[in-house]
Amino acid sequence: MKFENNPSRSKKFILPLLTILLTLGFFFANAEVDKAQWADGKSLFKSNCAACHNPKADGTGPALQGVTARWEGAGDFKGKTGKQWLHTWVKNYNDAVSGGYKYAVDMAGSRPAAMNVFATLKDEDIDKILLYVENPDFGAGAAKAPVAADNSAAKPEEGAGAALYIFVFFLILLVAILIGVTNKLDKIVADKNGEPVAAKTPFYKTTNFKVAVLLVAIVYGGYKTVDVVTHFGRQQGYQPTQPIKFSHALHAGTHKIDCQYCHSTANIGKASNIPSLNTCMNCHKQVSKGPKYGTEEIAKIYAAVGWDAYNKAYDLSKAKPVEWVRIHNLPDHVYFNHSQHVNAGKVKCQTCHGNVQDMEEVYQYSPLSMGWCINCHRNTEVQFASNKYYGAYEKIHEDLKNKKIDKVTVATVGGTECQRCHY
Repeated sequence: MKFENNPSRSKKFILPLLTILLTLGFFFANAEVDKAQWADGKSLFKSNCAACHNPKADGTGPALQGVTARWEGAGDFKGKTGKQWLHTWVKNYNDAVSGGYKYAVDMAGSRPAAMNVFATLKDEDIDKILLYVENPDFGAGAAKAPVAADNSAAKPEEGAGAALYIFVFFLILLVAILIGVTNKLDKIVADKNGEPVAAKTPFYKTTNFKVAVLLVAIVYGGYKTVDVVTHFGRQQGYQPTQPIKFSHALHAGTHKIDCQYCHSTANIGKASNIPSLNTCMNCHKQVSKGPKYGTEEIAKIYAAVGWDAYNKAYDLSKAKPVEWVRIHNLPDHVYFNHSQHVNAGKVKCQTCHGNVQDMEEVYQYSPLSMGWCINCHRNTEVQFASNKYYGAYEKIHEDLKNKKIDKVTVATVGGTECQRCHY
């Protein structure tokens, strides 16, 4: 039997394989925990779960890291997956218990305190929370986001992708081994046929290899370009250090001060105001010491307004503005009106800003992206029937009356039209 010395035939699968493996490797290496969803999950966790749970340590409730695997390992799923039962448990633990899922029944019997009900959380919200609790150390400090020198949001660390970059290295090593094996096979074939082995051009100098690397670079570069552009300007989780420490948890949470007492233009103007220090002084003329920071932070307020706490008098010559650091920003080409959402839409502050009454320091809870706003407009039902703001929509009122439609969303009244936010 005569062997054919055809190196091109033995190698023809190598370069396509190289291209495929490297491309997949780059994608895997960049398929890290999604930054935006991780940050959103951390925000949701802090707003809904942190009072009782910690990802890695037991509190009132058990540590949550590994919770998905625990729920999926209980068996006896009764037509659902373990994760679906976990979703049911989070929304209303009673439904999971009454459904007879073993792990839910065991949990209900072993807990010292009743699980809160989170009926408003959607499945995607719970998945984001699970993403965070399973990866609590990803992007350490991402939700805290220390302010950078230029006041831009700090990015989460990308340590979660280290193992995947090692995977890419081994893929490249595998390709090099395969090329070495095919060269050895070519030599064996040539020896069998009694033919001299031609001098080999190093694979990294061949045209095909250069083309393969170029293709990988184009694919990877395109992916990274789209990813960067998609997230450009977003600062979800941004929490800069403010010149005066102000506890929303104390003021809005413990003392139940209404948001609009301080942010008094939220219901009458396009923008919600930064509270004036006069508003602070309404209380702090009498309250000069706080439960957490003592007199230190309140003294900064006094210095800014020129208040002499001993003589109970103002010296306006000593007053100076406080340089607060803005947290929430929208691009200049985006129109957003607070009063329309607060008055006409009856939207609660927490819908966009999270449970500020639980935040020691406020951070940007929502992504404030175009997709996030549009999805809200598509899914949010309008309080239509008893809202005079929508009295002019006669046809929609008629369709509701005739049962042609059963609900009205913001999109129904034009909330997804481009000119509503860009004009």
